[in-house]
Amino acid sequence: MNKSQDDRSRRPDGERGSGSSGKSASGNGGRSRHATATLGVVEWFRPGDHDRVDRVLDDLKTLGVQELRTCVSWADWHTPEGEAWYAWLFPQLARRVNVLPCFHYTPPSWAVAPKVCAPPRDPRAYADFLDTIVSRFGRRFEWVELWNEPNNLRHWDVTLDPYWFKFSEMVGAAAYWMKQRGKRTVLGGLNPIDPNWLRLMGDRGVLNYIDAVGVHAYGAAADSQWEGWKVTLERVGDVLRQFNQDAKVWITETGYSTWRHDEQRQLAALIDAIDAPAERVYWHAIDDLDPKLPTLDGFHCDEREYHLGIKRADGSAKLLYRIWAEGGIDAVRDAYWLSKSVHVGGEDRPVLITGGCGFIGTNTAHRILSSGRPVMVFDNLSRPGVERNLRWLRQTHGDMVRIEASDVLDAHALRSAVSQASQIFHFAAQVAVTTSLTNAIHDFEVNGRGTVNLLEAIRAQDDPPPLVFTSTNKVYGELADIRMQVNGQRYEPADDDQRQFGVSEKRPLDFHSPYGCSKGTADQYVIDYARTFGLRAVVFRMSCIYGPHQFGTEDQGWVAHFLIRAVQGQPITIYGDGMQVRDILFADDLVDAFLLAHANMDKTAGQAFNIGGGPQNTISLLELLDLIEQIHGRRPETLGGAWRPGDQRYYVSDTRKMRQMTGWSPKVGVAEGVRRLYEWLVESGTPKRVLPMKPARVRREHEERPRRKTVTTERGARRISRKEIL
Repeated sequence: MNKSQDDRSRRPDGERGSGSSGKSASGNGGRSRHATATLGVVEWFRPGDHDRVDRVLDDLKTLGVQELRTCVSWADWHTPEGEAWYAWLFPQLARRVNVLPCFHYTPPSWAVAPKVCAPPRDPRAYADFLDTIVSRFGRRFEWVELWNEPNNLRHWDVTLDPYWFKFSEMVGAAAYWMKQRGKRTVLGGLNPIDPNWLRLMGDRGVLNYIDAVGVHAYGAAADSQWEGWKVTLERVGDVLRQFNQDAKVWITETGYSTWRHDEQRQLAALIDAIDAPAERVYWHAIDDLDPKLPTLDGFHCDEREYHLGIKRADGSAKLLYRIWAEGGIDAVRDAYWLSKSVHVGGEDRPVLITGGCGFIGTNTAHRILSSGRPVMVFDNLSRPGVERNLRWLRQTHGDMVRIEASDVLDAHALRSAVSQASQIFHFAAQVAVTTSLTNAIHDFEVNGRGTVNLLEAIRAQDDPPPLVFTSTNKVYGELADIRMQVNGQRYEPADDDQRQFGVSEKRPLDFHSPYGCSKGTADQYVIDYARTFGLRAVVFRMSCIYGPHQFGTEDQGWVAHFLIRAVQGQPITIYGDGMQVRDILFADDLVDAFLLAHANMDKTAGQAFNIGGGPQNTISLLELLDLIEQIHGRRPETLGGAWRPGDQRYYVSDTRKMRQMTGWSPKVGVAEGVRRLYEWLVESGTPKRVLPMKPARVRREHEERPRRKTVTTERGARRISRKEIL
């Protein structure tokens, strides 16, 4: 938007010039089919951050973003490693993106006081520094940004420079000299956005040599007096029209902190920013700040500063990154409505479903909505695919679906939702054992604290609504005391009664893995609140559930995951020997059980029920591969992996207690259910279908490929025949 193709073509071969970012309007990227600003990203790097630079550049490529604003520290330049760092950084960045270097931070030994925000003793030394950088690396960039937030005490100590006299001299000289060197200049982003301060720079002649003025703001989440981008930027524009009408207004830093677990509002903040009347917008940032590092204010003085990324500190994607990477800015814009809570009037109190956009929540909501009852979907939209489920619910049921895009860790939002509910289904959870192993605190916060938040909100009501909570069979541990035997391609208990009926609720609890501990904690809290406070609440300890609207992954939803990988023509990793057995239950049958539990709450309250397909609906991993081969016409490729912590060789639910108390029994068998899920995946385009005859790996034409399985040896993975492993 800011540069023409002719301007870009003047850059040296192999380097990017400043121009519109991203892919075409129909694809991913920083530009969209709408008339919006050129979009870039802000990331600050520390000397030695080589790996992180490469990761950020890869993320920018994934997002289709070509503009990067980053700091060039005057102070770091004068450290022993400084010159070598920037000699590596400039070409590394310029090969892949257009760089806006922000020249910042006074060397403490050169300053009037020993700190990086102090004015230099010689204001013209700043221009000399920029001249050195331009002489060595100038072909790598076109624009230069002069300082950062000069009207913010943290970045320019005005107590050492009353009325910014030294700043005006310093930046005015630098801007003049950069223009002489052929560079375009950006006046460092104002924070707060103060037109009076900018007018002061105009009165002193600084704006005569400025091509763009940067502004920084984080919207209403950071400023209670926020009036919106349009009003705020118009005031900046009024000053520029007085002193330099050719100068542009750029948003050189904006973002949204998800410290309150509201990732959907980060998405909305981005769209609001790129729709602002600014020619360029830089979004802060790709990564959350490493929690082990301090900020300018100190160590965790302001928790908001640690959650500004669109990816978490562990590298996992937040909602905005995921949607942006999958479909570009147009997909983010199309998902803008997800960030808005929707409440439609009506006398009927809705059924509240936490995690209502997930696989089980969607199937439960659909059944209830189809009966004519309104549903409030309470979901933080963090799991891949859930926005598709929510969109489908809205398209299918319209205004009967009420949306509360929030997190169960937001106790205030949860309390408000509960106050409106007639019944509650609590499905919101961290669902993966593997995730709990790498981030046990988050796992506990969501599963443990989130459930207690809900129970407290229910308990606070004059007429507490009844609750169905979904726990897990992992509360029973590895079941290592059950003696196993091999029968064909599966494990089964040697004991006849265990084999005939499965694991009952009389089984002692034995939490394994952080996930088992967090879900077990929630399980026991629900039962105890029913006992202690008289809440009408029931617990389902679920086995493996599958069915439509399930976007299964390797960590959770393994039946759907196997089918998705088969349809995609991708290999499936088998952890262990593949003879692990589970009872699997089709989603429709599970919803039947939920509704019966609610209908019989006078009998079911305070009880825990093991729920699954039962002994009549069991399957091993290897048997599922056989079934997929029958349905899909081709056996999936497999890779081998070691046994995972807490992985049960056998788990089958004894469902007699639920059957005796409510009359429930599953109706959909394994073969029928797996076929129905397969057909839904193909018909819904989830995922894109790969023809069965297409190989999953590149081979020579006409090369024979025997059916093989992979196991892991001490030297790594090797492929062996299925006959050999069995």
